[in-house]
Parts: sequence; C-alpha cells; structure tokens
Amino acid sequence: MKLFKYISIFLVINFVALAIGTWLMNDGPKTDWYQNLNKAPWTPAGWVFGVAWTSIMICFSVYMAYLYKVTPSKKILTLFSIQFVFNVIWNYVFFNQHLIGLGLLVILILTIIVATFIFLFKNTLKTKSILILPYFLWLCIATSLNAYILIYN
Repeated sequence: MKLFKYISIFLVINFVALAIGTWLMNDGPKTDWYQNLNKAPWTPAGWVFGVAWTSIMICFSVYMAYLYKVTPSKKILTLFSIQFVFNVIWNYVFFNQHLIGLGLLVILILTIIVATFIFLFKNTLKTKSILILPYFLWLCIATSLNAYILIYN
C-alpha cells in the first residue's frame, strides 16, 4: 500500500512539473522563432515529445516510489527537487527566453543529475533501475538537439 501511495505522489509531482514547464514555454515549439531554427535531422515529430515525456514521467515516478520506499532520505528528496527545478526551468530558458546556450547548460546539468540517480542507487534498486533509463536516454537525445541548435543557428 505504501508503494502505491508513493507512486501516486510522485506521479502528481512529475506531471505538475510537466504542466509548469509547458506553461512556461509559452507555445515555444509553435512559435516562428522555433519553427525557423535550423534543427537537427534527428529531431522527432512534435507528437513524439508528448508521448515520450508522459512515458518517462510514469517510469520515473515508479522508480522514485521504489527508491523512496527502500531508502527514504533527505538526500533523495533533495536530488529529486533539484531535478524538478532544472526540468521545469529548461522550458523557460530555451523556449520562452530563447537562451539556447544557457538552455544547453541547464539540460546538461539535468542529465548529470539523472545520471547521478543511476550511479548512486543502482545497487539499491538493482533491476528496477531500468525505470530511470528512458529519462536518461531522452535527455541525451534532447541535449544533442539543443547542442545542434546552438551550433547551427
């Protein structure tokens, strides 16, 4: 029962992060600014982002619930909170403010934070650590997309 409670809490928090990020980007992907950027040839279609983030946040919520159930600690919540802030702020920095270089820095830090989860807790969660891999892999792709835009615009 405790696990279901934690999953529910992390689902709410993670989807609130997605909602705030979407609100802060102010229709960013639909703007002339973004549409006119030279984007990477491997840039996914727009609908892929919604499907990817939904799947990622479900997996990440389950991952966090297992992690917090096994090791409830301030360290885990602090790392999760920092991840939350960087996840949300990237949308504002990149899409709203058009600060591509700063956006790259933010997403690099976010990727490092998610990698930190993987390395710090792989022995704690063992095979359940696979639940965070979609987040990490997507961030690697997103980082490459951001870097491409910085280099070629």
